[in-house]
Amino acid sequence: MANGIYDELRKKLEESISSFPYVYMFKFIIKADNKTLALVEVLFEDDADILQKESAKGNYISITVKQVVMSVDEIISIYEKAAEIKGVMTL
Repeated sequence: MANGIYDELRKKLEESISSFPYVYMFKFIIKADNKTLALVEVLFEDDADILQKESAKGNYISITVKQVVMSVDEIISIYEKAAEIKGVMTL
């Protein structure tokens, strides 16, 4: 993890999640591109609940993922991997 980038998120997660396992909701926006969509989807387990919604003009896709996580570190790890994918915006 790059120093400091996720420190504030880690603090908020530790304050708000009292116990694990926990169903966490991830949200991303990507340009409407099947390759980018596939790269994001592969970050998650097979049983994750993945919802996609295209923008009105079809230029972007909103991705909402609900996945059971076992730790704050797991959440941060997924965000770090998503940040490496070109064109992914994290909400």
